[in-house]
Amino acid sequence: MDNSVTRRRMLTVALGGAATVALPAPAWAVTGQRPGAVRPPALTGHDTQVARRVSAERALQHLKVLSVDMGPRIGGTRSEKIAADYIAKTLDRLGYDVALQPFPVADKFLAQLDSPTGLPRDLNWQAGASALGGLDTRVRGTVVDVAAGAPENYTTDVTGKIVLIDYVAASRDAQVATAVEKGAAAVVFLPVDLVEPRRASAFSPVLATAVAIPVVGVAQAQKHRLRDLLAKRRLILTVTTRAHRNLTSHNVIADAPRRKPAGTEPVVMVSAHYDTVIGAPGANDDGSGTVLNLELARVLRHLPRKTHLRFALWGSEEQGLIGSRYYVAQLPQAERDRILAVYQNDMVATSWDPATRYWLLSYTGLANRATDEVAAAAERLGYAPRISPVTLRGSSDHQSFQEVGIAAANFSWRGEESPALLEPPYHSPEDTIAKNISLERLQVSLELIGSAAYATAQG
Repeated sequence: MDNSVTRRRMLTVALGGAATVALPAPAWAVTGQRPGAVRPPALTGHDTQVARRVSAERALQHLKVLSVDMGPRIGGTRSEKIAADYIAKTLDRLGYDVALQPFPVADKFLAQLDSPTGLPRDLNWQAGASALGGLDTRVRGTVVDVAAGAPENYTTDVTGKIVLIDYVAASRDAQVATAVEKGAAAVVFLPVDLVEPRRASAFSPVLATAVAIPVVGVAQAQKHRLRDLLAKRRLILTVTTRAHRNLTSHNVIADAPRRKPAGTEPVVMVSAHYDTVIGAPGANDDGSGTVLNLELARVLRHLPRKTHLRFALWGSEEQGLIGSRYYVAQLPQAERDRILAVYQNDMVATSWDPATRYWLLSYTGLANRATDEVAAAAERLGYAPRISPVTLRGSSDHQSFQEVGIAAANFSWRGEESPALLEPPYHSPEDTIAKNISLERLQVSLELIGSAAYATAQG
């Protein structure tokens, strides 16, 4: 970063053949005041070594690969393995000792929507498929909106057509049975809108009885686009379903080259999950945390330290912290005892305006080495008023470590009043670089976690 630069620049990123997106590139000097900070920083020498090297712009190049070129990374499927291999290769090239840690996960049932006339490219069109609907098949048909999906809602012949139905959990089997009886080729369930800022995610409908036709569940954003398109013209959809069975997910564990005999040094860990929910490109959740790890791995690898440095990217977090819990379960107590702190980064770059607070989230609600170090780094960066007190919350991979007594915390940009205030693109097809990434917030996150982790690495 050029210390003499004081004005904002714009960074243009090509998004895999789609329209380019101009993002504000962080351009403050290392000694300059950060956006939202109350004063210029008072950095230690170690802080300065980190702050003058980390770059959200470099991290963004990895994020483009993950969220644009790859898109949704569903635990245990080929999409997640492609992402794991990319992450592992990146860390290997940086000189880390990298291992893929495999573990079994549940079957997945996915769908893809397309149209011969094209669907809007600013949304991802992956959806969930029912395990008891038609699988490993492709159907094409004209779309008919039958609203509630009751018999009286079928005012036209739907034989061989794809029906849109407003999803009602209590009557979903009856809705599907009616569609089958009427000769529909596929059912596309549309979720109930959630209260803003939350929006419903894509889902795999659960049925009591098997049917021959595909039954899929889309996200709220996809629902509104489909109805908007249908209101303007005749709409033809292709629905492709696939069953993914006998799945293996992977953690990516990267250790810096050891300076002392294995098993003797204290360990500092930086981590994030790299998988996504169905239909979400996962730019912020948790592509942002993933690329923060890759950028800090680049920066911290050659800086002098007194402890061992480890980066961990978890698979299948979205299914219940499966990857991190598996990792912790395999650690002997002696290895657990060596870990000084785990810095878990989950959604560290949203551009949602109300997400002005950087949260220190602890599963126990108590401070520990990880929360203390980030709070201290925030104070040195002049950023203390933007940082939350230590707040009780699990639901991310820090929980797996804190459950066994290891100091850990989750760090994330969220709404001011509560860590439950998440951005509208959360877990949706709208979680894209264009709609949900701030390079300024990513840069601040890099500096906060980088400074905290490097301070811990001094022993």
